[in-house]
Amino acid sequence: MLYAIFALLKTKTMKKRSIVLLLLTIVFNICSAQISNSIVKDLDLYFQASLNEWKVPGMAIAIVRNDSILLLKGYGVKNVETKEKVDENTLFAIASNSKTFTASALAKLVQENKLSWNDPVTKYLPYFELYNPYVSSEMKIRDLLCHRSGLATFSGDLLWYGSNYSREDIVRRAKYLKPTYGFREKFGYSNIMFLAAGLVIEKVTGMTWDNYIKKEFLTPLNMTNTITSTKDISKNSNIASPHTEYNDKIIPIELLNWDNIAPAGSIISSASDMSNWLRMQLNKGKFNDKQILLPETQMQMWQAQTTQDISKNSANLFPSTHFKAYGLGWSMFDYHGRKIIGHNGGYDGMISQSIIIPEENLGFVILTNMNSTLYYPLMYKVLDAFLCPTCKENKDWSKYFLSTINKQKEADKKEIENAHKNKIVNTKPSLNLEAYTGRYTSKLYGDAEVKIENNQLSIQFIPAPMFKASTKHSHYDTFEIEFTQFPSLPKGSATFILNKDAKVEQMKIDVPNPDFDFGELEFFKQ
Repeated sequence: MLYAIFALLKTKTMKKRSIVLLLLTIVFNICSAQISNSIVKDLDLYFQASLNEWKVPGMAIAIVRNDSILLLKGYGVKNVETKEKVDENTLFAIASNSKTFTASALAKLVQENKLSWNDPVTKYLPYFELYNPYVSSEMKIRDLLCHRSGLATFSGDLLWYGSNYSREDIVRRAKYLKPTYGFREKFGYSNIMFLAAGLVIEKVTGMTWDNYIKKEFLTPLNMTNTITSTKDISKNSNIASPHTEYNDKIIPIELLNWDNIAPAGSIISSASDMSNWLRMQLNKGKFNDKQILLPETQMQMWQAQTTQDISKNSANLFPSTHFKAYGLGWSMFDYHGRKIIGHNGGYDGMISQSIIIPEENLGFVILTNMNSTLYYPLMYKVLDAFLCPTCKENKDWSKYFLSTINKQKEADKKEIENAHKNKIVNTKPSLNLEAYTGRYTSKLYGDAEVKIENNQLSIQFIPAPMFKASTKHSHYDTFEIEFTQFPSLPKGSATFILNKDAKVEQMKIDVPNPDFDFGELEFFKQ
């Protein structure tokens, strides 16, 4: 067939040449579709095997190419106890993938000339204040979306996590956060800056962030099952439960309400709905003939604003990656010669990843219902499969990272065992328990109360009713603590600092985890 087509191509008749070119296009599309189908078939098997190996309860995946769905499927179960199957419409918390919606909302307002990327934040939020008057006045709308405030990654996240503070309360308290870097000097992932961005949207539009996102994105994109708050869950029973590992067992945990940090992470969606979001992104801002974002607006969001470091280990693992950066609500890096646009999301018990490869007109989303990094090897598996299936450096990423994680778990276990061995035993508190009780105040956070319950100290964070810790004496003036309503958090410690008069002056909380810095709280006894 191809020989006949090329023979016809030699003809000088324009009509015949047009027919030939059309035939070549059809043949190319058929071959491309066959290759894609073969890749997807292999990936489908890999996804199921990896889910089993990692012992993740469930996940849903969508792969989109050329405005067509290549794969839209659920794997595993929504809940390890009920055993209900995940499908393409099962809802998962997408956490920080919500940031792409918030950034897109601001981008839409910019293209409508309702604000400028370089407007100062204080133009819309007069109360906005950070650690330095210059930073407060010079922080632009653009700066809110690219993690260069000078704050450390996740700084201040305990202000919203489990707390009853409002969105505005949290932004107002951000002035007490201490910087780690210079302004615009280094990448430091900030949920609170995205919260401020959401409040700017509310100020400009006169609508809540939630309603604006629904009106401008969820409705026109036919994302009919997607919600912005756990309060709307009752409208849809097809929802996955978050899971975590606790005492060497995988358990379902509560779906926490994130309304007070919504612009940074509250959206709950499905693989099916998210495929429409990907299609709009890949189609230069258009969906079903409606132009939602202009192509130039989209390109602005996908330009590097803040550079990120590439570790030595990362450079060895991924030699084709030469840069990493963050744009306006999107992260980016290069891989196998293509620019990769994406974002991940970490919710308590659910992890997700969305990816866009503009040059390949390809995108995919991975939604999981477990505190697990399974999304990471699956992301690289999909990228390898489509971008460079024969590259020598390609690995079985699932097996590689699972082995790495298991080794780290063993190392962590030994470290804990050694810590217990080195603990000073047969000590007692310097004071009687009553002397440690009372109110402790943090300028940043608010109050905590220490009481005696069942002959032991208990600690209650006043702004966050769920943050109540039982205690057990460890050594001297340090007590082991556990926030039992947050099984994903490890045990920690509360150390009471005495002044020269042997009276309690301060309480230091330490809970070793990668997400929340309890050391920022700085509680002083009233």
